[in-house]
Amino acid sequence: QVQLVESGGGFVESGESLTLSCAASGSIIGINEMGYYRQTPGKERELVAIITRDGGTKYGDSVKGRFTISRDNTKKIAVFLQMNSLKPEDAAVYYCNAEVTLDLFGTTWHGWGQGTQVTVSS
Repeated sequence: QVQLVESGGGFVESGESLTLSCAASGSIIGINEMGYYRQTPGKERELVAIITRDGGTKYGDSVKGRFTISRDNTKKIAVFLQMNSLKPEDAAVYYCNAEVTLDLFGTTWHGWGQGTQVTVSS
């Protein structure tokens, strides 16, 4: 069974920084794609940042230039989201998302973490 364990949410003042992390556990032979989405009440979940197996990255327009996603290059089963210059509109529940390969047959798993709250005060 694959699990995504998130950490690092919390409360910050506007302009401050915060780092989120997400680690995958279970019988995994590779991460195809891993990253974060966020959601506020009444809105759809939106892309924040993802990193692919080959190291490519993609960011939501509202966070480009402020957020950086990276991964643990040793085991490549954890990602980190460095969030700088946080704004009140960045406040949301941040969800880790991953697609992983489970075996040599190419079986994949796609799922979500439990979510972590980020609150930004103005």
